[in-house]
Formats: sequence, C-alpha cells, structure tokens
Amino acid sequence: MPDFETVAGEVRACRLCRDEPRHGPALPHEPRPILQGSATAGLCIASQAPGNLAHLSGRPFMDPSGIRLRAWLGLDERRFYDPAHVAIVPMGHCFPGYDRAGGDLPPRRECAPAWRERVLSGLPALRLVLAIGLHAQAWHLGRTGRGLTETVRDWRAILAAAGRQPRILPLPHPSWRNNGWLRKNPWFEAELLPVLRAEVAALVP
Repeated sequence: MPDFETVAGEVRACRLCRDEPRHGPALPHEPRPILQGSATAGLCIASQAPGNLAHLSGRPFMDPSGIRLRAWLGLDERRFYDPAHVAIVPMGHCFPGYDRAGGDLPPRRECAPAWRERVLSGLPALRLVLAIGLHAQAWHLGRTGRGLTETVRDWRAILAAAGRQPRILPLPHPSWRNNGWLRKNPWFEAELLPVLRAEVAALVP
C-alpha cells in the first residue's frame, strides 16, 4: 500500500497536463497540484478541481464555494483543513483555467487516470467519500449518463449500498452557480444536509 505523503509528493511534482497533454491544449499556466490527506483520514472530499483562488493560495476551497461547503459539513476551517481526519482529493489536482463564459473548465482528463487509484490507496482509513459534482460521481459511482439531480436525489440508496466501503454520498458543487439548483431542490437542505452533518461529526472530532 503506498504511503500517502509519498504519493502526494509525486502528485505535487506532476506536470503532465502542461508537458504531455493528452486531451486538448496544454494547461496554459504553471501547474500547482493541490490535495490534502493522511493515512488516518476518515472523510474524503472528492471534489472537481481547484479554482483560481485555491491555485493562488495553494489550499483547496479557499473561496466562497469553500465557505458554503464548510457550512454544509458543519466544520470550521481548523477541522476542515485537518489532514489527520479530512482528505481533499479533487478529480483534477490543478486549476484547469476558464472557459469563454468565465466559468472554470472541467477537471483535466489526464489527472484521474494517472493518479486517482494511487492517491486513494494511500487513504486506508476512509469511511465516507463525498462525491461532489458529476465528474466525481461518474468515477466513484460509475453513473455516466445520469444527471446530477437524479444522482443526488438517490442519496439514501447510494449511502446505504450494501458492501460498499468506504460509503459514498453524492453532493452538488457548492458554487454560487448552483444557487438556482438549490432553490429548485429544497429537499437537499431539508433532508440531506442534516444526515451529512451527522455523518461528518462522527468522523471529524
């Protein structure tokens, strides 16, 4: 089983999407791979890719999305950024840049096949994975072709799936761009968030 810190060091040195792009143009800026974790972490935040503010700071979710995500989880910054209990492992470890509309591009497709299995193998104590957004849900649940709403609405069955360890809980991205989705789906805050906070509280002291 690989040591997490060893693999994390290799990830942080990776320049694959800039120097050997396999899916479209090379990353247009210097890569800054971001991840957090340790062999003792029980909770994994399987996110999409760092945003520009995370890229600049070197810390994941250092932006308004992070403020909302921490509120969803019931965690303050100290507990959220404690690698002994919380792993943050995005599908793409580098900020992918912006699209023409000013939104973040999808995670670079080179990243997950190169690193994801090795990184997750270095997290043997995981009990719960939060699959945030369609890219993480497709990887962790194999639900390609299913919409985000359909997947998140099925959260009870997914969380209770027999024999699955670690367990998985699908979430939408906490971006402000999903404010409309949250208004249209009030069950998310009313029904899912209380369960999410209870699960997190049991894993992050």
